[in-house]
Amino acid sequence: MLTPHLVSTAVRTALAEDIPWGDLTVSLTIPADATVTTRLVAREPGVFAGGPLIIETFRQVDPLVRVNEIVPEGAAFLAGDVLAVIAGPARGVLTGERVALNFSQRLSGIATLTARFVAAVAHTPARIADTRKTTPGLRALEKHAVRAGGGANHRFSLSDAIMVKDNHLAALGARDAESTTAALSGLRERAGHTTSIVVEVDRLDQIPPVLAARPTGILLDNFSCEDLRAGVALIGDRAIVEASGGVTLDTVGGIAETGVEVISVGQLTHGARALDLGLDAG
Repeated sequence: MLTPHLVSTAVRTALAEDIPWGDLTVSLTIPADATVTTRLVAREPGVFAGGPLIIETFRQVDPLVRVNEIVPEGAAFLAGDVLAVIAGPARGVLTGERVALNFSQRLSGIATLTARFVAAVAHTPARIADTRKTTPGLRALEKHAVRAGGGANHRFSLSDAIMVKDNHLAALGARDAESTTAALSGLRERAGHTTSIVVEVDRLDQIPPVLAARPTGILLDNFSCEDLRAGVALIGDRAIVEASGGVTLDTVGGIAETGVEVISVGQLTHGARALDLGLDAG
């Protein structure tokens, strides 16, 4: 959840980086009493995210700057649309514009890409989810942008849920069906009934010994669509079925049609391109 504290902290960190001891250009060129009105304009179509960060950026730079007519989070827009109007002391507007743009361009890019993935599976019940492949320090913001684009959030951190991957199983000495079940045995009791347990597999024959450990979900990693269908049938309603690995806009529709319930896509955050937005005066 994008809380006021998270927004305030992210903006404060960004401003400390961008204006550590003031805006030299603005302080020496712009009169203190000058005012300006600017518009946040889309140069290309997309889905908006980052509004709270825009507002907080200008609030911290100069509380007299006003952000008006800002579009809602998750709103779709076309090239040329005005997404917000920023007006007030010119020094504050000009000093805060790059940080505000950086946040909104980055987050709108993630929201836009997420919306494309969501649209590609709209004919199925499958959900699109993000991963932990996020920019260090910006995870909460980027996961917020995924939600703005219509996606779902996977676990936020390593503290939120149990996800046993191939390296965990290897470290536990799980090399066959019997040792895999033994390695996972008792995990449900140790974790407690409220903790989600997901186990990753990369072959169909790994599914039965994992199911014996009663996980919440099974992640089918880098499976072909044929094997995904077989995995879904084998698991049935005994666990949530998730697919991941190499998911693209070209392949996600076919993956969703196999019957998996969740498709996790690292590209949503680590591969999204910043959207082209501009702050135009006048």
